[in-house]
Amino acid sequence: MSEFDLVSADRRRLLVGGTWREASGGGRFDVIDPADGSVLTDVADGTLDDARSALDAAVAAQADWAATAPRERGEILRRAFDLITERSDDFARLMSLEMGKPVAEAAGEVTYGSEFFRWFAEEAVRIHGRWMNAPAGNSRLLTVRKPVGPCLFITPWNFPLAMGTRKIGPAIAAGCTMVVKPAGQTPLTMLALADLLGEAGLPDGVLNVVTTSDSGGMSETLQADPRLRKVSFTGSTGIGRVIVRQSADQLQRVSMELGGNAPFLVFADADLDAAVDGAMIAKMRNMGEACTSANRFLVEASVAEEFGAKLAERMAALTVGRGQDEGVDVGPLIDEKAVTSVTELVDDALQRGARALTGASAIEGEGFYYPPTVLVDVPADAEVVRNEIFGPVAPITTFETEEEAIAAANDTEYGLASYAYTRDLARTIRLAERLEFGMLGLNSGLVSNPAAPFGGMKASGFGREGGFEGIEEYLETTYVALPAG
Repeated sequence: MSEFDLVSADRRRLLVGGTWREASGGGRFDVIDPADGSVLTDVADGTLDDARSALDAAVAAQADWAATAPRERGEILRRAFDLITERSDDFARLMSLEMGKPVAEAAGEVTYGSEFFRWFAEEAVRIHGRWMNAPAGNSRLLTVRKPVGPCLFITPWNFPLAMGTRKIGPAIAAGCTMVVKPAGQTPLTMLALADLLGEAGLPDGVLNVVTTSDSGGMSETLQADPRLRKVSFTGSTGIGRVIVRQSADQLQRVSMELGGNAPFLVFADADLDAAVDGAMIAKMRNMGEACTSANRFLVEASVAEEFGAKLAERMAALTVGRGQDEGVDVGPLIDEKAVTSVTELVDDALQRGARALTGASAIEGEGFYYPPTVLVDVPADAEVVRNEIFGPVAPITTFETEEEAIAAANDTEYGLASYAYTRDLARTIRLAERLEFGMLGLNSGLVSNPAAPFGGMKASGFGREGGFEGIEEYLETTYVALPAG
């Protein structure tokens, strides 16, 4: 089986009510290979009428799906987990082709993404309410948990499998139907996943997929429909704000996983080699194109030079190239716009007095490549410190005291992920209490885990995906008052 066997020609269409069909307008759009800018293939370009049809299908399937036994819903997820595991190599190659990440890293995403199906397969049978005596003793209190109803999922391009499974998994477990709009840059992985879920036994209409070049029009149209009860979006803060505003008229439940500007704090008492290891993970996952990516390296002044030198040595040793080629550590960025954005941020820092220890200049030729880059002496007002980089650039600034470090870390509108390296136990407690982020990796460069609640605060959004908390986003509560006698 080749990676394209996962998404054959008749599957590069829309999935509506269990049927693969062409877009109503007959349109299609290209999927580009970021390694060289060539066209990989094309997919159906869904219209607003197609989006409405997909929601019609989700609404029609909702009652029966909500009444389906939790064990059956869980078993479908478990079968899907097994099928993804069996085909992990093909999924990894497919992701590498359409997104650019090295195949080995894509394989890691397959493992991570599939685990959401296994986790929520187990959570499907653990949805429960409560029964208790009223404090006055004259009645009983019963709570019942119910699926929130039809959902709209808008997924990003940087983790084409995992960003889908961590929304789809809890929705299936809770008994919700859904319409999924994958990113236009990376629709193939979602189409392959949808086909696989049908093979695993998911009933028609529970999952509907509409690929489209009009993402904004689709979300606006569906959010205006009172039958849609939940929206989950992963992407930029700017678009997230639009979706939240659109949810107001119908008072839809929303989960927003938005931008990040993660600080990576290194204190003088840290194990510097371990900190560099963690920095490589936190910075270079997905070529830095991750909302959890370490964006600002705040290093205590007394160890900053040593840390910077060690990090630059490791970054300079990475091999940049096509993700499918053997020995490649760093693939291309998603598109030309991404390269331009990273270039502008680095150039701004250099103009303000920063120094480059490695990298700092886009790679010429085919494809959208930017080399791993380490900047030192970066001023606090540089754009690379204020904005999400979404590329393989590590800007290092220094601090003198813990108070200064915490203040600098919190000096951002974002609040998704953070990282800190220290061997001081009391300090780790203070950091956990005072850092304004939804996640903190202590002496670890990896925070994502299907069993943990993923999400942020402030302009990084609200709601949680994964963990025990993840399924709560898809459940409503009904309270029933019962007489005592």
